[in-house]
Amino acid sequence: MSAHPPIIAVQDKSIDPATNEMVVLANDNQMSTVWDRFAAQKPQCKFGTDGICCKICHMGPCRITPKAKLGVCGADADTIVARNILREIAAGTAAHSDHGRMLVRTLKMVAQGKSADYQIKDPERLRNAALDFDIKIEGRTDSEIALELANFFMTQFAWSDEPNATLKLAPKKRQELWEKLEIAPSGIDSSIVEVMHRTNMGVDHSYRHLIMAGLKCSLADGWVGSAIATTCSDILFGTPKPVRSRVNLGVLSDEKVNIIVHGHEPTLSEMLAVASGDEELLAYAKSKGATGINVAGICCTANEALMRHGLPIVGNFLQQELAIITGAVEVMVVDVQCVMPSLAQVSKCFHTELVSTSEIAQSMGAEQITFDAKAGYECACQLIRKAIDNFERRDKTRVHIPNESMELVAGFSNEAIFQMLGGQFRSTFRPLNDAIIDGRIRGVVGVVGCTNPKIQSDSAHVKLTEELIKRNILVLETGCAAIACAKFGLLTPEAALAKAGDTLREVCDVVGIPPVLHMGSCVDNSRILMAATNVLLEGGLGEDLSDLPVAGAAPEWMSEKAVAIGNYFVASGIYVVLGHPLYVAGSENVDRLLREEMEGITGGKFEWEPDPVLAADKILAHIEKKRDALRINVKKERKALDMKERRAL
Repeated sequence: MSAHPPIIAVQDKSIDPATNEMVVLANDNQMSTVWDRFAAQKPQCKFGTDGICCKICHMGPCRITPKAKLGVCGADADTIVARNILREIAAGTAAHSDHGRMLVRTLKMVAQGKSADYQIKDPERLRNAALDFDIKIEGRTDSEIALELANFFMTQFAWSDEPNATLKLAPKKRQELWEKLEIAPSGIDSSIVEVMHRTNMGVDHSYRHLIMAGLKCSLADGWVGSAIATTCSDILFGTPKPVRSRVNLGVLSDEKVNIIVHGHEPTLSEMLAVASGDEELLAYAKSKGATGINVAGICCTANEALMRHGLPIVGNFLQQELAIITGAVEVMVVDVQCVMPSLAQVSKCFHTELVSTSEIAQSMGAEQITFDAKAGYECACQLIRKAIDNFERRDKTRVHIPNESMELVAGFSNEAIFQMLGGQFRSTFRPLNDAIIDGRIRGVVGVVGCTNPKIQSDSAHVKLTEELIKRNILVLETGCAAIACAKFGLLTPEAALAKAGDTLREVCDVVGIPPVLHMGSCVDNSRILMAATNVLLEGGLGEDLSDLPVAGAAPEWMSEKAVAIGNYFVASGIYVVLGHPLYVAGSENVDRLLREEMEGITGGKFEWEPDPVLAADKILAHIEKKRDALRINVKKERKALDMKERRAL
């Protein structure tokens, strides 16, 4: 391994030493990274960041200025800003829901016996899901149940006379509010089509009407498409349970064949995880001079493979180029979402082969090997052999793997939390509710989202999370936010002892959990919605999700998917703090609707707060407001109970 260059003392790129080290190496070798391209874009378009640039029709593009307060068609800033948000929500919903559609197709294929490579890994999850949607399970095989469930899930994409059936997973009072507000979606695809139609030139001009339509479309993401994706993944690949692994660039090996999976769809990564233990392939790798095969992940494919196989995570979104720059990656396998087009140029500087596997997402400069789930294991073996053959081409003088890696514990599905809190024979959320009611846990916050070069990488995720657990708030995380905090040790039980407040520390110590629970990939934000629902159903904390002392946050978000996520949390009655605003600054009316008036409509609202400490202050204030409303902040006198009273309890 080559000698490490000196790390610059002060770096604005990231708080992660491994990231900074590789950025310095890239600069020394005149290789462009995402931060260089971000700098080249400055100053970024003010009309774009204010949301007042419109190019929906070809009379434009139009921009709103003090001299031109209307577009050519007559649209004002309110209409333009609202339409732009809606199109982001539609794109984010499409991304998550198409992920779900792929998994439904795989489930149906398995149920029909068309692939021997996949199986139903969690029959209990299958049967519970079937019961949720009134599908008969008595006297039926798993395949019969799975086929009917897959066909049912497929109906949720098309238009229907009735609201989506998966909305029944939400609390009853919340469902009633959605129906009253007329924002209950009646199909994923039709919701996206409706948004695209409404935002077409000359259709819907009312900013309030448009924003409510955006909430409706976002619900088709969180409570339908994403919920379906999570359910199918659990059935096919197993419902996650706590698992230990490691994270950061240091998980790459200078002696093994390194294969990176990057993207979001878990079907191929599942097969790569299985095939990497194939004795024949391991022997082939050794014949080429490697000591083994190391499959590791980036972004949400990493989270999927981690939760179910314990595979290590190389890094999150902004580290994808840096992984190749280590010179130690034989093959990077990409599918859909968050894959930078720059990877092809970076890989050309090394021996790394970039392979694009999705039929809908081809990367220029990458080799196209379209993945076929019917021959999943064979395809995985083909890719591993390609990586093994490429190992001999690795230039050892250019290998530069940072030493940084950190242990983590992941895989906290709702099912796993139920069992950890209640034991094998009495699965329950009761201990969590009791801890919230007693004040040992002040509330629960979901910290999610991407990394973004506008913000020092990982800094806002880590600082906000540290501030929250210090204030005795339990944190649930997904996606790149979870990877960021994992790199700094926050996803280990030991972190509770070092960083959590006194009472949260006690709870974590008794249960044996970290103060920050990894719940999966970004599509698994549906798990956070269900966690909140399970808390509500357990009782004692109100009647609707908007009553709970909970919040959501996305400190470093960048994707249209995050826009959809934020909106479906707000539509579900949850307070959401974003580290930088949606593109709404050009419309005071839209900004006011989202940040102030929305709370009186759905019970949830947005907040923009870049400072993670101030964000934690605002979140805690919101949580305490909810606790006051629930009257659980009233101090109770401690009373010594006699044996008779203990038995009664």
